[in-house]
Amino acid sequence: MRRRLLGVLLLALLAGAAYQLFLSEPETVDPRLRVARPTAVIGSGADAVGVSAAGMLLVSQPPPEDGALPALPLSEPPPSGHLAGPVLAQARVLGAAPAAIRTCIAASRFGESGIDVELRSGIELRFGDASRAVEKWRSAAAVLADPSVTALDYVDLHSPGRPSTGGSGRSLPPAEGGSSGSCDA
Repeated sequence: MRRRLLGVLLLALLAGAAYQLFLSEPETVDPRLRVARPTAVIGSGADAVGVSAAGMLLVSQPPPEDGALPALPLSEPPPSGHLAGPVLAQARVLGAAPAAIRTCIAASRFGESGIDVELRSGIELRFGDASRAVEKWRSAAAVLADPSVTALDYVDLHSPGRPSTGGSGRSLPPAEGGSSGSCDA
């Protein structure tokens, strides 16, 4: 009796699985085209090439305007069409930047402390690596928006939950909505 009951149960499970696999309506697919937007640039002028946050060269798009995007420290784009190593990590960090801060970024580089992003005001943001880039940008924005902080040289974001600052040589840009004019303190 138990064997028959187990057999019937097994047959019912197999029939249900077959129905799901072969006879049920397929799930609909939502077709969306995502166009990568440039978050950094290699080169300048007519030879400039935009780079996505994933490190892909955007050669099919028109060259970005000079000064509109932060420059990556390469003299020419890699022939593979994709960044690798420290420059890829820099592209990922730049791609995670909030829109309000993006216009304030001058450049990035890979130094002794890892990825460093320089703002147009001269303030250096020290990211370390590209991990937790969104959290590190939130911490940087909180430090830069803190009214008690009026001047500094760098913000260390290695530990995004506990950013540290140093120096007092650079004034923070006025908080006027993130326009490019407010970034040149």
